[in-house]
Amino acid sequence: MLANIGNFLSSGENLVFFVCALLAIGGAIFMISYTQVVHMVLALALTFVSLAGLYVVLQAEFVAVVQILIYAGAISILMIFGIMMTKHHKGDEEEPKRPWHNGLLFVGAAALFGIIFFVIQKTELPSGEFPKFEDNTMEIGKLLFGQHVIPFELMSVLLTVAFIGAIIVAKREED
Repeated sequence: MLANIGNFLSSGENLVFFVCALLAIGGAIFMISYTQVVHMVLALALTFVSLAGLYVVLQAEFVAVVQILIYAGAISILMIFGIMMTKHHKGDEEEPKRPWHNGLLFVGAAALFGIIFFVIQKTELPSGEFPKFEDNTMEIGKLLFGQHVIPFELMSVLLTVAFIGAIIVAKREED
């Protein structure tokens, strides 16, 4: 099994994948482990940036840039503004006592990693040639504004309605 790990980490691309995957998993674990909301948002941003790194390794540069712009940037900033706009009293809540929590968390994460690693090693992936495009962004644009234009426009209407609904809800709470 150690020989498999050595072969896996022999190329730089696999090493970058491994580091980005560990950072994404670690950020997700920290996200659910922290009790302060600001720390949770920072761990979530780490997960988003690590996922963007995985997209770069997979040669999906457009998706990686969108991941950073929308998720790591906009969503994280929106969460931080939400935290700043709400009232928090630091002394009101008592820290829950969980003495076994960190140990069980580590055991669970290690078990999940082992299962995923075992499944990946035993899986036979089909070999085939995928068409390689010169410009991924142009091909995504052709698909979005050609074949998938209706779902794209429906998503923009849905996001606009959600934004207007959030404004109405915030206005009611203010009154």
